[in-house]
Amino acid sequence: MTTTDREKDIKDMEEQLKALPAGSIARKKINGKDYFYHRHRVDGKIKDVYLKTEEVEPLRKKIEERKSIEKKISSLKGITTDKPCSDYITNVRTGRPLDNFAVSTSKFRRRDGINNLQDYISGDYQGKVFILYGLRRTGKTTLISQMLYEMKKEEREHAAYIKVSRDNTLHELNTDIKKLERKGYKYIFIDEVTLLEDFIENASLFSDIYATSGIKIILSGTDSLGFLLTEGDELFDRTITLHTTFIPFREFSSVLGIDDIDEYIRYGGTMCTGGTYYNGKPKTFRNKENADFYVNQAIAENIQHSLKYYQHGTHFRSLANLYKNGELTGAINRVVEDINHNFTVEVLTRDFVSSDFAISRNNLEKDRKKPSDILYRVDLPSITRKMMDLLKIKNRQEQKIDITDGMAREIEAYLKLMDLIYYIDVVSSENTNNVTKRVVIAQPGLRYAQAEALILSLLEDNYMKEIPIEERDWVKTRILSEIQGRMLEDIVLMETQISSPDKKVFVLKFPVGEFDMVIFDSEELCCELFEIKHSNVITENQYRHLVDEEKCRTVTQLYGKIKSKTVLYRGETTSVDGINYVNVEEYLKALSPPCMVTL
Repeated sequence: MTTTDREKDIKDMEEQLKALPAGSIARKKINGKDYFYHRHRVDGKIKDVYLKTEEVEPLRKKIEERKSIEKKISSLKGITTDKPCSDYITNVRTGRPLDNFAVSTSKFRRRDGINNLQDYISGDYQGKVFILYGLRRTGKTTLISQMLYEMKKEEREHAAYIKVSRDNTLHELNTDIKKLERKGYKYIFIDEVTLLEDFIENASLFSDIYATSGIKIILSGTDSLGFLLTEGDELFDRTITLHTTFIPFREFSSVLGIDDIDEYIRYGGTMCTGGTYYNGKPKTFRNKENADFYVNQAIAENIQHSLKYYQHGTHFRSLANLYKNGELTGAINRVVEDINHNFTVEVLTRDFVSSDFAISRNNLEKDRKKPSDILYRVDLPSITRKMMDLLKIKNRQEQKIDITDGMAREIEAYLKLMDLIYYIDVVSSENTNNVTKRVVIAQPGLRYAQAEALILSLLEDNYMKEIPIEERDWVKTRILSEIQGRMLEDIVLMETQISSPDKKVFVLKFPVGEFDMVIFDSEELCCELFEIKHSNVITENQYRHLVDEEKCRTVTQLYGKIKSKTVLYRGETTSVDGINYVNVEEYLKALSPPCMVTL
């Protein structure tokens, strides 16, 4: 066939594809009954469209025809796929292909979890499997590759890596593992194992059959909820787990070589820099569209896929109707957005309209480089009240799916299980039993992208457009700065809490003012007090609460001796009037690595 004929055939087949549906047919079992859906991508999002029984088979034939044509096009273009070794049914890599896979990440900086994997590989854990789970793009496959690269040559010669696909079954995987066992393989890494439809209900196969015989089994997958369900059921008490969803600033900095906390606020949560992932892929949280796509693909599908195959699809509870009607993805996205929406509202009410507005106004007027009296002309309280009203209106308009409180709590519980959200205690000094919870998103880039988009959309409102553009731009800059400041507080609180499980970490509120963070040691009966500021300059206003004698007496009575008083900020570490000023990036990097392994 000539090049011209090949190009013509390809063009003709590509025209045929336009008339054929893409995607696949999904079957959902709800309360014992099968429902069929056409699953396909629309504007970057996965959409499920309900199919009548008589529509299923005709659609299946068209999809198969499309796949057949796509294979022919790939063949004519000379595109090769990563096919498994002919000795195996699934995609198994051993020998030289495994070496190539291992060396592919050798130039990347070392991940923390390598030590945990090495302990499992070299330790006595007979009967237990190692589970590596986390949301997409948090570095699971890279961890496996780096682990293989660091294995001794004689160990890697007895290691195999299996990449599971949606077309595989547990029976096929089991058949291949038996072959590997007969050939003397001792270390088997199985990636994306949660794609198997029957994994959750039969996961004990890996521990009861293979791990008990001395083979080290490492299971990895993006459906972290599926792993959590198996831990409480099929794999109960037979796992060592390492979860990657939470990536602390310390590791973000060490792996990517970035010490800028603002970069972490904007993009933290996946292994990416301001431009690309450290493995070269596009960044996740560049804008709200990317963030929403991530919620749909990495979080919503994670929950639905896991529940679909857990207890034969009978565990949807109050979410069953949403799932049946193809609305559960939207509901999960809504809950995540509501959490961030409430965060933005709180920033506006608590931080944006505050006493330090006058300080900002005076500082800006006296600025040596660019003095301005703009803040004397901005009716900030009026603007803020209007923005609050707009937020409520916008929220009501976007609530296209009716979600009960029970549904929202159920979804939030799954988000908590998946390490996507953490809770910070906010304690009242007048009644320490009066504790509220602050919800923190473990992936700051996701929170910032959604909050930024909300603020920018509000500033496009007709009311806001009546304000001169210079003033409107200042309002935008100021609010986003407040959002970064509040996010910095949340990051410090969350990371301190995770790295200090033996201590109580919380916000302490007074009738007037608060301590941004208190660390209470109940064993030693002492505490540390912190103010957290998104600033690189020092002012007396930053530590006014720390030197308030009445507040300190109250703290001493409640939590014992005050060991230290610290302002965490973005400037250089120093001391002022007996108050420690510590660079926040240095503080976060010095925290003990979080214990993300569960035995």
